[in-house]
Amino acid sequence: MNTGVMNGNIPAPLFGFDEDDEFFLTLTNVGMIMRPDLFETHTVHFHGYPNASSYYDGVPDASLAINIGASFTYYYLAPDAGTYFWHCHITPPEHLQMGMVGQLFVRPRQNRLPAGTDTYLALTGSGTTGTIGTAAGPGQQSDLRTACYSSGESNLRFGATGTPTADILCSTPAPAADSGFTHAAGYKYVYNDGDGSTRYDIDVPIQIHGFDPNFHFVGMTFNPEGFSDMKDKYFLLNGRSYPDTITTGAITTMASDGLQRPSQPLPSLITLSLSGGPGGTPQRAALRISDLDVSEYQTLASLGMPMQLVGYNAKILRDQAGNNLYYTTNSITLGGGESLDVIIDACAVRGPAPAYTCTTPMPTGTYFLYTPNLDHLANDAENFGGLMTEVVITN
Repeated sequence: MNTGVMNGNIPAPLFGFDEDDEFFLTLTNVGMIMRPDLFETHTVHFHGYPNASSYYDGVPDASLAINIGASFTYYYLAPDAGTYFWHCHITPPEHLQMGMVGQLFVRPRQNRLPAGTDTYLALTGSGTTGTIGTAAGPGQQSDLRTACYSSGESNLRFGATGTPTADILCSTPAPAADSGFTHAAGYKYVYNDGDGSTRYDIDVPIQIHGFDPNFHFVGMTFNPEGFSDMKDKYFLLNGRSYPDTITTGAITTMASDGLQRPSQPLPSLITLSLSGGPGGTPQRAALRISDLDVSEYQTLASLGMPMQLVGYNAKILRDQAGNNLYYTTNSITLGGGESLDVIIDACAVRGPAPAYTCTTPMPTGTYFLYTPNLDHLANDAENFGGLMTEVVITN
């Protein structure tokens, strides 16, 4: 009981797995020492999971909820690659404030291609007679569940006789043309992009939270909480406010039994090397950003370092004709329940595909990722803190 109750983390444990994985998660409800009068049930809701089974969805009016002292095992078949998150769906505003929320992302199949494979053909391969990475080999287009059609394209390979219209539900449209980009061992991507445009070197999951100390105090002192009066005073990245966001390693807190336990395990410091990428090239970081603040919109801005937005709510930014709709910006805004995939690059200017050669590296030094909402750069009465972290570029 002590371990379960006093070992709480914010954010809660991170889940990261691959497309096609089967994921089993057992949730145990250990109850609350400070409020033994409450018999709160809890669930896990995989936010953004498409066509979820209500049995495992965690929404209490259509699913199961776990009573105190009980456990339940959830089952998921990994959905499309992208950034999601998970949270308890019992009284969500209250339980999100209490930290019952965690990061979740799915890595793409493209990470697992054999070295030297043409990523475009691995995506568009529509047969079963060739090897992967060839037009006659297996790929997204050879599986009826994942195939994407353009207008006028035949689907005879599936035994049908008609010619469908454009597939508006296509989750991963192929690029408009083959860029010639080939996969290499160790390459990682945010999405099954088919052109290497979302390749990165470093994963940086960042979750935005808000914390209202008055709301917590009222709940801890056996009084009814005023949801309509909720007003966040602390603004957190991975459960921390600046300058704790750049402290490496876990931050520990002493519990009521006198023992130190990790309470905020994840820093938000981003470190990129000008020579740490493939072949000694500048590194790229994938920021997997989700916002779980229940009372505020949040904006993050970068000073001197552009951000390339490549995905929104676990979908690649690409139209049905295969044109990349990525855009470069110095600020992003999220509402509660939204996620973004952003790439920051230690190279200021890169050449075109397939090489993406760096022609102008970023200057070394410390850059800032922060909120321009100045009242969110505070830790309640302390004026310096809030939503800010650092990006450090080294040689």
